[in-house]
Order: sequence, then structure tokens, then C-alpha cells
Amino acid sequence: MTAQGRGEWLTGPVIYTLSLSIYCTAWTFYGAVGYAVRSGLEFVTIYLGPTLVLIGWWAVLRKLVRVGRSQRITSIADLISSRYGKSTALGALVTILAVVATTPYIALQLQSVTLSFSVIAGSDSDDPGSISLIVAIGLAVFTIVFGTRNLDVNERHSGIVTAIALEAVVKLVALLAVGLYVVFALGGGPAGIFARIESSPIAEWQVSSGRWIGLTFLSAAAFLCLPRMFQVLVVENRDERHLATAAWAFPAYLLAMSLFVVPIAVVGLGLPGAGDNPDLFVLTVPLSQGEGGLAMLSFLGGFSSATSMVIVAAIALATMMSNHIVVPLWLRSGPQRAMMSGDVRRVVLMARRFSIIGVLALGYLYYRVSGGGAALAAIGLISFVGIVQILPALMGAIFWRGGTRTGAGIGLGLGFALWAWTLFLPSFGAGGILPAGVVAEGPWGIGWLRPEALFGLEGLDPVLHALLWSLLANVAGFVAGSLVSFPAPMERMQGAAMVNVFRSGAALSSWQPSRVDSEDLLIMVQRILGPSEAQAMFQAEAARQGKQGYLPDATPGFVERLEKELSGSVGATTAHAMIAQLTEGSVVSVEELMRVGEETAQIMEYSARLEAQSDELSRTARQLRDANAKLTALSIQKDAFLSQISHELRTPMTSIRSFAEILRDGDGLAPRERARFSGIIHDEAARLTRLLDDLLDLSVLESGQVTLHPASERLDRILDRAVAAAGVEGALRIRRRGAEHVHLVTDPDRLAQVFINIVANARKYAEATTPELTISVRQEGGAVLVDFIDNGDGIPAEAQSLIFEKFSRADNTEAAGGAGLGLAICREIMARLGGSIDYLPGQGGAAFRVRVPLRMAPPRAEAAE
Repeated sequence: MTAQGRGEWLTGPVIYTLSLSIYCTAWTFYGAVGYAVRSGLEFVTIYLGPTLVLIGWWAVLRKLVRVGRSQRITSIADLISSRYGKSTALGALVTILAVVATTPYIALQLQSVTLSFSVIAGSDSDDPGSISLIVAIGLAVFTIVFGTRNLDVNERHSGIVTAIALEAVVKLVALLAVGLYVVFALGGGPAGIFARIESSPIAEWQVSSGRWIGLTFLSAAAFLCLPRMFQVLVVENRDERHLATAAWAFPAYLLAMSLFVVPIAVVGLGLPGAGDNPDLFVLTVPLSQGEGGLAMLSFLGGFSSATSMVIVAAIALATMMSNHIVVPLWLRSGPQRAMMSGDVRRVVLMARRFSIIGVLALGYLYYRVSGGGAALAAIGLISFVGIVQILPALMGAIFWRGGTRTGAGIGLGLGFALWAWTLFLPSFGAGGILPAGVVAEGPWGIGWLRPEALFGLEGLDPVLHALLWSLLANVAGFVAGSLVSFPAPMERMQGAAMVNVFRSGAALSSWQPSRVDSEDLLIMVQRILGPSEAQAMFQAEAARQGKQGYLPDATPGFVERLEKELSGSVGATTAHAMIAQLTEGSVVSVEELMRVGEETAQIMEYSARLEAQSDELSRTARQLRDANAKLTALSIQKDAFLSQISHELRTPMTSIRSFAEILRDGDGLAPRERARFSGIIHDEAARLTRLLDDLLDLSVLESGQVTLHPASERLDRILDRAVAAAGVEGALRIRRRGAEHVHLVTDPDRLAQVFINIVANARKYAEATTPELTISVRQEGGAVLVDFIDNGDGIPAEAQSLIFEKFSRADNTEAAGGAGLGLAICREIMARLGGSIDYLPGQGGAAFRVRVPLRMAPPRAEAAE
């Protein structure tokens, strides 16, 4: 299989389907058996919910994936905040809710790993806190090392997704191996197992239709809203067609995971050596029979189930915390953060690393404070009820254009508060966070405010009680708040884009034409995406607009595309805020949006055609204006050149003639004077020769009659020679970075000529207290990029398009001397070598990028003649 074939397989539907197994954590690996012992077949609801979503709500999943791809969504908080006007506050609220709601779930994983490790190690300690602390620290380190190495523009983690898929196979094999051993080695085959089930307490379980329906709905909603599930389901999705495979394959996987739950439960109940904790029967049953290898396989399956969930959940939550809390606060700490020097990538990565530590620390603290004594299933249900508070705002985001930021905020706030009061705070136990008197009698003795009997509703299961009141208040607040508030323009536009995501047609840009400088945008984007990606993006846009270089016009469409690209790294809300700082928030107004909304479909279509024609005419007119301005500038430069070249020719000729006459007529000249005058004649002749050589060199290069001499040479040696020949020692500090020890097949002399010219220009024009030139080298494909960046004032934007033309200089002064042929010669040389030389804006000082092919093409026959 080729490397490309392996890559396609690793990003195909099978890996995507297996990655959804992140839903099956230690709760389902260990806790499902304990759940079956305590509640009979009720554990099936945890598997039934996701199955119904994948089979019956496939259209909802497809819409979520399409919205995620079109809007470059990075998390569930990003989707909510982006839909409701790209609200920073709403994104922060969803993030806080998700962190708090996921904390018990992380504690569940720590508890399962700690208990299973104690069993496999034979420890009888009642306080395995040191084990859970070591596990938490190890998971934090692993997640930081492998989950935050880079800032991906798509926020995908292909390596981690592949690891999850492998882990899915491990835990399935482990659970099936234990199940088959229990059925055929301990249970006497299928017939014996059925007999044991009929005689066990599990057979006496009575179906509670209300709880069954409630828990099935709860697991279905959690499957959509859990941050880790949204990460693998939406963010990591590379092709929405993979959902078609997952729609049948993942329910089959869940069926296999649940197949032996009841047999393991009934056999464990009948084995005295299996212990009194049914949550660990998957591990203790084979261990009690001396099957150490099978027990170790079971331990590895449970360990991988827990750790993979914690890793993905920590990455998803860290992304939300950095994009919706840390970076927005950092931006607000200064009025021009988007323009200040620094590295946004470093800020985001550091924020995510510290967020991962914080998330794991919260899970550990919950485990320690709550005592870790509750059944695994009970802890999982607490998290499920909390996280499904996102569901109303999520469904409204993609199906109801009338939903508003105000409504979503009210609904989330009410649902979050009621969940915390009725289920989360009581989970710490009586006398934990809530005093025992408050739990029993209500705050200040108000009975109808009791956490487990709110508004006098007694006798209901605590989970269903909390689910009922929290979601009821959530939906009511969302609907009422949306009906009484009016959506802002951005909300209306985002609502239309997400609700009608399957409709064809170009989306309306939210940005007006602005006076933002393209170089400012380039500087900002480089700080987030990195220089290479940002420069490539701007260069491609400039080419699309019919311009050369790296600075396209900041059109509304380009700014819109730029915002989507940045959304993949820092989230839609933060990207919008950063661009708004540069564009001074120049978004469409309410009046403009309403005017667009009142147009008929025919007028909109006609207007779109006129706008396309107008854009084309504007682009053509802009190109003509640019060409005319360039011709005008070249004409001025030509006149300046004629004056300059006359001066450059006349001055040495006058000196040569004058001193030659002195030497001719001065018979009585002293030897010292004769030597001095002869030296002046020699220097002026050399100066004249250099000028004529430049003119001749340029003429030969432009005519294509130059003879090249390809040879193999190391780049560092060419640079060494160029720096030495430029004679800048003591006048210009040189800093060199990158892998320069690369072999090139090129014309070393001609390439050195280019480098010498650039270094010499830096010495002449870098107006800094301590002039400095940084030479950076990196390889890209079949070429080497050599960047020369000085610490001067740079070249004015209006002069950047002319500096490679003949007779052109960065300014019109004569301070630096020369006829303005150096960069024109460099451009011609690089064209002959198969490379290029460009001015690189947005680097602080003057910056030139030389692209040198690793192996130049053989010279054509006519060029060598």
C-alpha cells in the first residue's frame, strides 16, 4: 500500500467511526456491569440514545458537520457563540458550563483507573489518592505533549484520532475476551448463562417507562453536546459522507460492547472471589480465577477507555477556554493587541496547556472532595444532565432563525443554575458543599426550594428531577428571551448561514469595504498562522486579484475568507474580534441588512450579476490604474536615471581627463603626486567600468544570452562568500538561522552576486542605531527559501512594486549612490536560475525572499551559444 493510500485509510470512514468510541469510557467498560447489577437492563439506555441519534437524527448530524466545515468551527462553544452574533460572553458561558459539567466525568475516569489499578496491584489501601494524583499528572503531561504541539488551522488532531481508533479496538477486544471467557469457561455456555440470568436478581427488574425514556433522551442529547463527542463528531470530520458509514457501524460497535454485560454481571454475583464492587467485575472475575493475562487485558481496556476520554475532553475544553476566555481577555487588556508585537500562537498554546492542567486538577479535586464513593453510572449521569443544557441553544442555532443571543444566554443561565442546585451540588454528599439542613428542608426553611424536591415535586428520581426542571427552564428562557429581543445584524446573518447551510449561493459578507491596510492584516495573520501559511494565503489572494506580491486589496470577500481561516485556529469569535480591531468594527448596519432583506429574489439575482460585473470592471480599472501609476513612476525613474547616469559617466570621465592632462603637462610633478593622480584615474576608471559592466550584465541577462555554469555547491558556503565580499564587517551585524548545509545545483557565482547585492543594500539602507540583517533559511518542496530581513524602516508601500525595475531605487535621494540596477539584475539572475526574488512585506524592516531551486534546470542550447 502506498503512503497516499495509507493516509487516505487513516482519514477514512472506518477510523472516523471508531473514533466515536470515545463515547464508551470507563463508565461503559466497567460501570455498565455495575449498572446492570443495580438496575437491570436500564444500562441499555446509555447505548440506545446514541444509536437513535445516528439512525434517526442522521440529518441533524449532517447539518452540524456541514455547519462546522463551512464556518470553521473549533468547538461546541465556538458554534454557539458564532451563531448568536459571535458573542464572546456566550462562548465564555458555554465554556464554563462545559468545564463544570465535565468535571464529574473526569473524576469518574480517575476513580475507575484508581480502583482498577488497586485491584490489579493487590492493594488494600482505602485511600488511593496518590494513585489518582499520579494518573492525573501523567494524563496532563501526555495531553500537553501530544495535543498542543501545534496550532492547527483546522483544529484537527489526526494522530490522536488514530490513537482513539486503536484504543476502540483494544477495549472491544478486551471486553469480548472477558465475555467469551465468562460464558464458555464459567457459565456453561449460552444455555447455562440464560439459566443463571433467570435465577438472578437482574431477572426481577421492573421497567420504569418514565426513567427509561428519560435516560434514553439524556444519553442521546449528551451524545450531541459532550465537548469530546463534538470534537470527534464535527471538528475532526473530514468528509460528511463518513456519517453514512458511522450511522450503521457505530450502533453495531455499541451492540458488541453491550453484548456480554449481563452475563458478566450474573457470573460475578455468583463468584465469592469477585468482590463486592460490581463496577469491577470485568476485572475481578478473571482475576479471581487466576487468569492473570486476561485480567491484564481487561485492565488495559479499561485504562485506555478512561485515558482516551480524558485526553480528548481536556483538548476540547482547553480549546474552548483559550478561544473564549483567555484570548478575549488578553485582547481586551490593550486597545491595539492585534497590532502589537508578539506571538499569538504562543499565547494560545500556553493558554491551552495551562487549561489542560486546570481541567485535570478540577477532576482530581472533585474526586477527592466527593469521596469517590458513588457508583460510576451515577457520576456519569450527573455530567450528562449538566452538559445537555447546551441542547436548546444548539438546536436553535441550526434550525431556528429567530433564536437570539439574549434568549440563548437566559436559557443557558437558567438551565445551568438549576442543574447545579438540584444535582451537581448535592452530589458532594450531605454536609459537603450544601449543608444537610438545606438539602433536607430547603434554604431558610423554604421546603419548595429543596434541591431534590423543587417546587414540591417529590418522589421523582433525582436525575430525572434535575433533567426535567433544568431543561424546562432552559427551553422556556431561550424561547421567551428570543421572542422579546431583536437579533443584531450579525446574529441574523449567522442564523441565515447556519439554518440554510444546505442552500447554494454565496454568503453575504459581514464586512464593509474598509481602509484597513493589507500589511497590518498580514502582520496579524502571521502571528496566528505563522509566516509561511500567512504569506502563501496573501500571495494567492493577490494573484487572484491580478496583482503581484504579497499585499492584495482588503476587499470584504477577502476579509471574510480571512476570518474563516483564523477561526480554525482561535475560534470564530476571537477571529472576528481581532479583525474588528484592525477594521474599526466596520460591519454592516441594521439599515443595510434590512434593505437587503426587503429585496425580492429577482432583484437580488440581477444585483448579484451587476455586482459581479462591477467587481470585474473595478478589478480591471484597478489594474489599469496600477499599471499607469507604475508607468508614470518608471518614466520619472527613467528621467532620474538619465540624469543620474549622465552624472555617473561625466564625473569619472571629467576626473580621468583632468588628471590625465595634469600628468601629461606636469613634467615637474613629484613622484608622490604622480602616484596619487594615477590612483585617482585608476579608481574612476574602475568606477566607470563597474557601471558599464552593470549595464552590459543587465542587457545580456534580459536578452537571454547569458552563459550559466551549473555546479554543486553548499548554500552556507555561497552565503559565506557573499557576506565576505559585501564588505559589511563592523558596519552590519549578520544573524543566520536555519539549515544552511544544503547542497544546490546552481550557478554559485551568479547566486552569490544576488546575495551580495542584497547584503550590500542592507548596509546602505538599514537606518538603525545598530544595523542588523537576519538571514533565515528553510526548505520548501524542491526549493530553498532564503529570507533577508533587516531592522531598518523598510521600503514604503508605494515603492515596493518598483524596486525590481531598471533604474529604480527605494528613494529619490542620492545618498546611497548607484544607478538603481542592482535589484533588476538580481531579478533577471534568479529568473535564469529557475527561482525568484520578492519583497516580503510585514516583517518590520526591508525583507527580501530568494527562492532557489535545489536543482536548476539544464540551460537551453540557445542560451549557451
